[in-house]
Amino acid sequence: MSNTNEELPIFPTSAPAIFCDPDATTDLFTAVLERLGEVVDVNDDQLDLPTPCAGFSVGELRSHVLGWLQFFAAALSDPAADSARPDPHAFALADATRASEIVRDALAVICVAIADDAAGQVVVMSGSRMAGDAVLGMALGEYIVHAWDLATATGQRYSAPEPSVRPAHEFLEGMIAPEYRGPDSGFFDAEVPVPHDASPLDQLLGFAGRDPQWRPS
Repeated sequence: MSNTNEELPIFPTSAPAIFCDPDATTDLFTAVLERLGEVVDVNDDQLDLPTPCAGFSVGELRSHVLGWLQFFAAALSDPAADSARPDPHAFALADATRASEIVRDALAVICVAIADDAAGQVVVMSGSRMAGDAVLGMALGEYIVHAWDLATATGQRYSAPEPSVRPAHEFLEGMIAPEYRGPDSGFFDAEVPVPHDASPLDQLLGFAGRDPQWRPS
């Protein structure tokens, strides 16, 4: 790790113990990213549709999802950032490439990184460093919520893998302090109340600032 990266602040986090179990974490990510791959190949005439993720159209959200997925894969496989990272903000889907292919390729990279003890590393992120198990927890929650966003916006069915939802929600609850909410925070909007007996997915969505009842107008 370079001196510059060593000087980056550590983002304080605490992840559930399951993210330190390589086999269990591989299963969690495989289920979540396979479900994401099922909904990410949207039609061209759907790209301008609004999504439950405020301020993002379907096309913009798809680019955000894929760009950051490639970034997460690179970060977990090269925690010290010894090689250049892809810029998630500059992502553009090539004409001949299916979005689901990018998801599949990233899953393969992430699974190798998990087997190589990504959870036990300190990972250089954008402007800070994080414990590897926390990066895994953050990514897992990100792709459950965004898969639901894309599916709901485009009228597709989405069934979240419940074993992955609970640890993702537990991690995010420990990470997202009130000051990390709002349009300028880079994390979530205000929490949306859901019934106490709501499904685990709906509870996660509400925590992430989504209305589980959101539908395209």
